[in-house]
Amino acid sequence: MSKFNSILEEKVMPVAAKIGAQRHLLALRDGIIATMPFIVIGSLFLILANLPIPGYADWMKSIFGPNWALKLSYPVDATFNIMSLIASFAVAYRLAESYKVDAMSAGTISVAAFILSTPFSFLYTPVGAKTGVMVTGAISKAYFSSKGLFVALLIGILATEIYRWIVKKDIIIKMPNGVPPSVGRSFAALIPGFIVLLVIWVIRLLVELTPYESINNLVMTILGEPLKLVGLTLGGTIVAELFVTILWACGLHGTNIVKGVMEPIWYGAMGDNMTAYQAHQPLPHIVTQQFFDNFVHIGGTGVTFGLVLSMVLFAKSQQMKNLGRLAFAPGIFNINEPLIFGFPIVLNPIMIIPFVLTSIVTVIVTFLAMDMGLVAKPVGIAVPWTMPPIISGYLASGGHISGAIMNVVNIIISFFMYLPFFKMWDKAKKKEEDALNAGETKTA
Repeated sequence: MSKFNSILEEKVMPVAAKIGAQRHLLALRDGIIATMPFIVIGSLFLILANLPIPGYADWMKSIFGPNWALKLSYPVDATFNIMSLIASFAVAYRLAESYKVDAMSAGTISVAAFILSTPFSFLYTPVGAKTGVMVTGAISKAYFSSKGLFVALLIGILATEIYRWIVKKDIIIKMPNGVPPSVGRSFAALIPGFIVLLVIWVIRLLVELTPYESINNLVMTILGEPLKLVGLTLGGTIVAELFVTILWACGLHGTNIVKGVMEPIWYGAMGDNMTAYQAHQPLPHIVTQQFFDNFVHIGGTGVTFGLVLSMVLFAKSQQMKNLGRLAFAPGIFNINEPLIFGFPIVLNPIMIIPFVLTSIVTVIVTFLAMDMGLVAKPVGIAVPWTMPPIISGYLASGGHISGAIMNVVNIIISFFMYLPFFKMWDKAKKKEEDALNAGETKTA
């Protein structure tokens, strides 16, 4: 055990810590997190537009007219379908902050660069029409939604790196001391902003000469599609979850570290499912952000709700009884730091085994159940990760009872996988307490 702990401490933790602190990954994570409030708000309206209650649609139609569902989609467009725009600003803002340059200027320049990289024409096909119409002088909202997320993230990083380099080289317009700071910062951003937009403009012109026609098509073809093929498969999902749990077992926030790389893929898949769900078409993806938040990480990373139940029902040692009571309420809302660091699971060679294996098993079972059509796929509704289990599965699957049943199945799997390891750990703790009590009795 001590050798195992030494390997984790000396080999794994330093590398994982460096990855977790990498400024670009942190900026990507924070940029995507900035979109979450809007996605959740949009999800609420999406739920209202698609409540699976008999007679609900007719009741809404009688009150708000035949276009009631269309009107409920307006807030969805203003939230879901601007996620890339928000991310382009937030990523640049956070990255500029880490470089200690003007974050506001970097963010606004990034937004302008992102819009410049986006095609100003698109093919519009009306519902029921066989042919589309080319619309010019406008930007498709799809490019501001999940479809443009990869480009938004890349532009946010590229624009900020160019901006930072120019500012550090002191190639800026400097105003006299009497000028207000806000005005001075605006003029200081002129040259960096011009160069950033010039670079993106030239890249766009060059890409338009290729068969890809736009930066979005280029990025999605060369970068996005291969990542999707890996990240949305069962094998890729297992690897991602394996990294999440191993990093947590080393005391690092594995969820945030892995999300920095995988979130663009998972959110893109979520957007695809949401679009298909709105159009009442088959959902294209199984693995989305909700796959992890609402089906796998029940009780938190490691599917630890089963461990909490084991502690509450079978704990013999006083330490485990008290910890079980303490961890139960947070566990209902998928918060498991009391277990991760209080049990502890971190660097615990006994509990690391079920912590990792339970996650992998639930990923496999959930994926296969959805792939075989036994359980409804996540429909793209952003159910908060703190939503209690059973309710979260029901909502994430678009009000399908199979989603709630899947939550129950995963809790049962978690319970039985943790139970033998917990009993072994609890027995050792009980012996320690008995020995301590016996020593105190003799002393008395």
